[in-house]
Amino acid sequence: MVPNEDFQIRGIVQLLLYFEWKWVRLITKDTKSGEHFLSTLEPMFSQNGICVSSKVLLPKDLGLNDMFEHFLSNIATFMNGKENVTILYGEVGTFTWLTFFLSATMFTSIDDMSFPVKVWIMTAQIDVALQTLQKGFNMQAVHGAISFALQSKDIEGFQEYLQAIHPSDDKGNGFIKEFWEQSFDCFLPSHDVPARFLRGCTKEEKLESLPTPFFDMRMTGHSYSIYNAVYALVHAFHTMTSSRLHDGRKENPNILASHQQFWKLHSLIQRISFNNNAGDEITFNEHGELAAGFAITNLVTFPNNSYLGNKVGNLDPHAPPGKEFTINEDRIQWHKGFIQVPPSSLCNAKCSPGYSKKKKEGMAFCCYDCAPCPEGKVAKLTDRDNCISCAEDDYPNHGRDRCIPKVQTFLSVEESLGITLASLSLFLSLLTAFVLALFIKQRHTPIVKANNRGLSYVLLTSLCLCFLSSLLFIGKPNNFTCLLRQMAFGIIFSIAVSSVLAKTTVVVVAFMGSQSRHIFRKWIGKRLAYYVVLGCSLVQVSICAAWLAWSPPFPDFNKHLITEEIIVECNEGSVTMFYCVLSYMGFLSFISFVVAFLARKLPDSFNEAKFITFSMLVCCSVWVSFVPTYLSTKGKYMVAVEVFSILSSGAGLLGFIFSPKCYIILLKSDLNNREQLIRRRQNSNI
Repeated sequence: MVPNEDFQIRGIVQLLLYFEWKWVRLITKDTKSGEHFLSTLEPMFSQNGICVSSKVLLPKDLGLNDMFEHFLSNIATFMNGKENVTILYGEVGTFTWLTFFLSATMFTSIDDMSFPVKVWIMTAQIDVALQTLQKGFNMQAVHGAISFALQSKDIEGFQEYLQAIHPSDDKGNGFIKEFWEQSFDCFLPSHDVPARFLRGCTKEEKLESLPTPFFDMRMTGHSYSIYNAVYALVHAFHTMTSSRLHDGRKENPNILASHQQFWKLHSLIQRISFNNNAGDEITFNEHGELAAGFAITNLVTFPNNSYLGNKVGNLDPHAPPGKEFTINEDRIQWHKGFIQVPPSSLCNAKCSPGYSKKKKEGMAFCCYDCAPCPEGKVAKLTDRDNCISCAEDDYPNHGRDRCIPKVQTFLSVEESLGITLASLSLFLSLLTAFVLALFIKQRHTPIVKANNRGLSYVLLTSLCLCFLSSLLFIGKPNNFTCLLRQMAFGIIFSIAVSSVLAKTTVVVVAFMGSQSRHIFRKWIGKRLAYYVVLGCSLVQVSICAAWLAWSPPFPDFNKHLITEEIIVECNEGSVTMFYCVLSYMGFLSFISFVVAFLARKLPDSFNEAKFITFSMLVCCSVWVSFVPTYLSTKGKYMVAVEVFSILSSGAGLLGFIFSPKCYIILLKSDLNNREQLIRRRQNSNI
């Protein structure tokens, strides 16, 4: 007539998990019921991460010597243990040991502060023991205990029945007489034994005057179970009798109650279902056990040694899955000795966020050290078994206890670096455009005509476009800019270098043509220069076309290069083709430098070879240093390195080749005439 004990054990586990109590002590008797309790509870503990700090197995027959022996063997562990929770399973004998142990411990403690305060978790069987021992035990030690109790309801007429009980109702078994004497501390003399030493009972005492814990006028859980058991038996007898009458058989009720009929009665009880006077439906499950739950009560004690079982929760087997256990934490009164409420019961302090558990060798799994999370991982909550990696779009903060969204970065025109490079690009393009306009205006002057003004126009135009192409590298990459920027720069810069190569080639061929009447003379002229520019540029165009056809660049999000950033970049598609474009530009620059170096001392009035030599030296130096610098930088700074290399190499060509001519055109116009040209040529021939 009581619920399944395994269900109560599951409720204990749910209670421990609710308050996160992972380090507990067990006290039980060394009996079959105690063995079943441990064999059922401990596997549940392991499955739910709860550890048993120590177990106290009390002998089946517990005498005073046994109590004293267990007190001595467990006092040190009890006083120094880290656990704040103790589960007490058993009946009156177990609680008797507890009262002795706590009383002895309080006696040996120096003061109240040194007495270890515990949360006592008691099973439903202890409820009777509390009422039995309440008078002779200091209940303050178990204040705040949490107990499982049988469910009960008030039955109509029950209090009136109790109020009508009188010592004269004793039918000869002596129960009411003994109960009356113990409850009211008086003596009911029999006819042959007069009351000489104790106060005599007046027989007018009232049960409602007794303290509630000692005698509760309401129906307790155990009384409610007895009440339902009687009615279940009556209903079973009624069913059995009704079935025999229905069959037309009449039998003596005494025969029905014989031992031979008990097995039939037992099977009937397991199938009985009825509603009692309190409105509860009494049913049994498939195992013949009462299909009911438990009440969860909080033991509140008072200075007069009375106590109250305050209901704080329920354990209901009929509730939806996962909601069988309910508790109202706000209604619980904890022992005043706890500094923290609800109290903690752990082997060691919880690992803070940013740390994970690290097993201690030779210790239970509930005892562990806390290790900081490794680089790139976080622990967002306390007591994590392992640190986890953030999502690709996040990164760990400094404390490694949360993930922070990464910021998208690219070379933006809104930041100082982007503004500086964009402004420099526009300035150089405007300066180049100014030089081109100046050369067009002065196109008939000797200094413009002397070194193939058509090539000068091509070179200046390509340099202006080259400076402008660097703007494609600034800003958030998209499909258009990613496809265009490397191709545009590669082709335009190749045209510029090809123009420089054509200029020096024309000078060399012209000099060699003047020395030989037959071999080089026919190559002198504009056609050779344009062939050089067109041929060298078509090679770069072919490389870029192959790049686009094979694996073109595309916008990409690099989430792994820099921990705190998502780099919005142009994925080059084929790194091989990218370096082919750079290698070809480097090859053209090197050839131009070599040719210009060889032609630097050739006699001519306005020989550009020496200036081209310096410009190509700067250009080659820039691109040789570009490769290691580019590979050693990350994110937007890689783009900034390439933009700076474009601007500096273009500025070198513009400055060394055209600044001397602009100087003469603007400041020394008297040197820009035919007579000066002839005189300088004669001086160079001499």
